[in-house]
Amino acid sequence: MSLSIGIVGLPNVGKSTLFNALTKKSVPAENYPFCTIDPSVGIVPVPDERLWKLSEFSKSLKTVPAVIEFVDIAGLVKGASEGEGLGNKFLSNIREVDAILEMVRVFEDKDVIHVHGEVNPLSDIEVINFELILADQETITKRISNLQKEVKAGKKDAVFEEEVLKKVHEVLQKGKLANTLELTPEEKIVVNGVHLLTAKPILYALNTSEAAVENKLEVTSKIPGPYVLIDPVFEKGFEQLIKKSYETLNLITYFTTGEDETRAWTITKGWNAPMAGTAIHTDFKDKFIRAEVVHCDDLLAAGSYDAAREKGKVRTEGKEYIVKDGDVIEFRI
Repeated sequence: MSLSIGIVGLPNVGKSTLFNALTKKSVPAENYPFCTIDPSVGIVPVPDERLWKLSEFSKSLKTVPAVIEFVDIAGLVKGASEGEGLGNKFLSNIREVDAILEMVRVFEDKDVIHVHGEVNPLSDIEVINFELILADQETITKRISNLQKEVKAGKKDAVFEEEVLKKVHEVLQKGKLANTLELTPEEKIVVNGVHLLTAKPILYALNTSEAAVENKLEVTSKIPGPYVLIDPVFEKGFEQLIKKSYETLNLITYFTTGEDETRAWTITKGWNAPMAGTAIHTDFKDKFIRAEVVHCDDLLAAGSYDAAREKGKVRTEGKEYIVKDGDVIEFRI
C-alpha cells in the first residue's frame, strides 16, 4: 500500500534538512515493491516497538516494518498559484501525494535569511494555504464551467456535482480549507474527483530549536491543525513526526508473525478483514475464508499461541470483522 506525505514550505525553513535527515533513516526499497524509486522520495520505517517484540517472540529470521513515503516538494513562493517560481511544478507535485506536511520556521538565525524578512510561522502558514486555496478555486471554476452543458440539460449527476463544488468554493472564498467542510459520503466522492489540494489532510511541522522554547506556546496555540515540534539538525521529534504522519493518513498497522518473518502491514483505518488481506496480496479479498486474530498485547502476555488460545484470546473472524491496530492475523484462503 503506497501512501505518501509531501513536505512543503517556503524557502529557508529547513525542508531539505528534514528530508535529508529522514532519508538517512530510509529502508531498502526491495521489500516494498509499491514504493517509488526516486531521489525525492524517502521510504521511512514507522517506529513500532510491538513489531520487534513479536519478532523476538517468534524468533523470526526477518523483520519488516511498516513504512511511510516522504516526498521532497519544490519550495513554494507567494504567487505559486499563478506560476511564480516553480509554482506549476509545486502544485502538480502536491496533487500526487496523499497528505501534506507543512514545514514552518520558528527558529531565529541571522545567517539564514527568511524569505519575507521576519520569522512568523503563522504568516508562513497563511501564505502557503492561500496559494493552495487559490489553486483550488481555479480548479473548481474550470470544472463548473465544463459542467454547464450537462447542467442545462438537467442531468442529475452534473447538477449534484455543481451544487457540491459551489458549496466548497464558498468555503474557499472565506479563506478556509476544503478539509474543514463536513461532507456526506456522496459529496466526498465529488470532491475527490477534482483532486483539490486543500481537501488533503495537513500536518504542520514547526522547525524549532532550544533557543526558540519561549515562542513555542504562543505559536502552537494558534496552529490551525495537528502539529509536531521538530529539530531536523539534531533529529529531535522525528519519531513523533513519523507516527503523526501515519495518523494523518488515517493508517493503522496489523502484523503477521512466524519463524520466517514478522511484518507490519499498513491499511486504512476501518478496513474489514478481506480488504486488510489485500495488503499482503490482492487475491486475499476474493479468496478470503476466515481469519485467526489475536491482539499483539494478548499474544505477548500469554507467551505462546497455544496459551493465548487456551485463554480465549485467539478468535476466528469472518468477512465483516473490522481490523484493529495491533491485531496479529493469520488469513485462511
